[in-house]
Amino acid sequence: PCCPAGTYPALAAVFLYAGKGLEMRKLVLSGFLASEEIYINQLEALLLPMKPLKATATTSQPVLTLQQIETIFYKIQDIYEIHKEFYDNLCPKVQQWDSNITMGHLFQKLASQLGVYKAFVDNYKIALETAEKCSQSNYQFQKISEILALRGWAPTALLYKPIDRVTRSTLVLHDLLKHTPSDHPDYPLLQDALRISQNFLSSINEDIDPRRTAVTTPKGETRQLIKDGFLVELSEGSRKLRHVFLFTDVLLCAKLKKTAVGKHQQYDCKWYVPLADLVFPSPEESEHCPQVHVIPDHELEDMKMKISAIKSEVQKEKANKGQSRAIERLKKKMFENEFWLLLNSPAIPFRIHNRNGKSYLFLLSSDYERSEWREAIQKLQKKDLQAFVLSSVELQVLTGSCFKLRTVHNIPVTSNKDDDESPGLYGFLHVIVHSAKGFKQSANLYCTLEVDSFGYFVSKAKTRVFRDTTEPQWNEEFEIELEGSQSLRILCYEKCYDKTKLNKDNNEIVDKIMGKGQIQLDPQAVQTKNWHMDVIEMNGIKVEFSMKFTSRDMSLKRTPSKKQTGVFGVKISVVTKRERSKVPYIVRQCIEEVEKRGIEEVGIYRISGVATDIQALKAVFDANNKDILVMLSDMDINAIAGTLKLYFRELPEPLLTDRLYPAFMEGIALSDPAAKENCMMHLLRSLPDPNLITFLFLLEHLKRVAEKEPINKMSLHNLATVFGPTLLRPSEGESKGHLTLASDIWSHDVMAQVQVLLYYLQHPPISFTELKRNTLYFSTDV
Repeated sequence: PCCPAGTYPALAAVFLYAGKGLEMRKLVLSGFLASEEIYINQLEALLLPMKPLKATATTSQPVLTLQQIETIFYKIQDIYEIHKEFYDNLCPKVQQWDSNITMGHLFQKLASQLGVYKAFVDNYKIALETAEKCSQSNYQFQKISEILALRGWAPTALLYKPIDRVTRSTLVLHDLLKHTPSDHPDYPLLQDALRISQNFLSSINEDIDPRRTAVTTPKGETRQLIKDGFLVELSEGSRKLRHVFLFTDVLLCAKLKKTAVGKHQQYDCKWYVPLADLVFPSPEESEHCPQVHVIPDHELEDMKMKISAIKSEVQKEKANKGQSRAIERLKKKMFENEFWLLLNSPAIPFRIHNRNGKSYLFLLSSDYERSEWREAIQKLQKKDLQAFVLSSVELQVLTGSCFKLRTVHNIPVTSNKDDDESPGLYGFLHVIVHSAKGFKQSANLYCTLEVDSFGYFVSKAKTRVFRDTTEPQWNEEFEIELEGSQSLRILCYEKCYDKTKLNKDNNEIVDKIMGKGQIQLDPQAVQTKNWHMDVIEMNGIKVEFSMKFTSRDMSLKRTPSKKQTGVFGVKISVVTKRERSKVPYIVRQCIEEVEKRGIEEVGIYRISGVATDIQALKAVFDANNKDILVMLSDMDINAIAGTLKLYFRELPEPLLTDRLYPAFMEGIALSDPAAKENCMMHLLRSLPDPNLITFLFLLEHLKRVAEKEPINKMSLHNLATVFGPTLLRPSEGESKGHLTLASDIWSHDVMAQVQVLLYYLQHPPISFTELKRNTLYFSTDV
């Protein structure tokens, strides 16, 4: 009960595996220590806005008064310091475990300081009321609260964490006493700590729990909140951010109500559907999506770049000890941009019907969220539910309870740390999906991998379909690019080949999700040279996988090949001279195969190919094996696309050359269109012949791929994002002074690299066909 979800089963597995040598006391303490670290992070999140608020309190334009700040954040700093000291003292004891180690005095001291919690509890109600009033009467604090809520830091939700922590600590003391011998020195100390904790809990009014507001169902049972979160609804032809609440018998969609200054905030119910009346349409029953303004991919990418640029400015201001007001302005702008991105990024339809004929459509960021909502609703629908109609009074009570019950669970976030830091991982995550078991009957099975990117989840890789089996053995490796990512999701599907199951919402066949799971990408765990094996359990299914992480500064190094007889890591001039062609054979063959059978593949060049397949193709091209064409025709198309990208990435210098790199960066920054065009065309003509012809050959191909964007979802901007850094990033010796922090994938230089390629895609200097017709650059085999 004291650990994060899933911790105790994992600890039990470790216990069985390790045998008698591992004591249960250590297992309980290890789990508690992990949850204690999470709690300390939650307290830090709660304290995060306190410092800037205090800084403005003494200015001419305070956001809150000092008294209001002290009321809202009363005793939080003291509680944080108590638990930080407790954690710092307990951690080394658990790490350097000995069967005779004592730590009961630490729990006894923690229990003796519960007086601070008593003061917090006595102030709890007024703290919540003050926070709500300030949010209503002060626009700046309201915005801060909304931003923090979107990032998972809702103050009203976090304020309850200290009370919840005492309960959990008491349960841990019970467990420790069970596994502590009565003659152990810790035993009487733990008993004393438990006694103090139990007396404290019995003195607290349980009604402070905001989730215990008494709202009853038509059957007289207590209506409980099961799940809630922010979703994007398509309403009246546009995207609307809604807060959706799933109760035990009803789904309610609401938005914050605009009220006059001084009035309490409330939710305005937009609609509700009793679960007894709620149905999910089958794919063939789905209606066409209503017309809605879809934000072009390039605008979403531009917004990512703006957010990253603002983050860089914040870091520079902080490093230069800039004015706090300037930093706050930058942060405000960053939050606004993040909110825009979160509103406009989701694209996966999630439709529900009311039996009376009304339907509602949400857009979610991934299949994972869609499956979570569907499963939660279907689980509740297995109970004996009754249809009902809420009166205006009942609806007012229910929406009023929503405000008290408000929490934030599943809103995508860009970060859960201070925005002055660079949270998450930047670089490449190598994942091997080994196998799965636990299926009850044979099926055609595959897995997809998702990682979070700028606040929402993106599908990055897909295994082959393993046909007609209950124990698929994929053993496929993928290289996934991370952009400040914090989580990895694995979803297991049953492939549907029935074309009658076409979903009219997105014109795609809906495959059945058999299971799903998520793990946090802990930098300490994955940033090693060795593979880390793990298992995700999902609905009785177990998927075994391994992963390791390569930091961006290591993965982007251009290292010349020591073997000059191959093509990878060898200068393009050497390869083309050997082949007597201006375009390397590997480039021509990969592009030909992609255009033959992969140009309509969704996510072509974005979805990762299997790493072992890519390495196999690399080996045959390096060896100039005569079976290359046969192998290409049989290979997965994403692996062929990945091989082409790898070839350009491993060139000892970029296709657009180290020498011209600074000039390209300066040229793309020119604001005058005529000057920019003159500069960019001059630079292109300055390239060596093999580089120029290969570049134009690739441009023509990427333009043809982009023409299929309605099918393959790859716009010019998407393709520029994939290929820009690959074609322009300078070699290691030339990169000094050009590349910024390796952790910042969207640095100014990377943005410029994308913009250079996008410029040429949008302003082609000369068609490949015309160049071929008017020059003698090509040998007859091109």
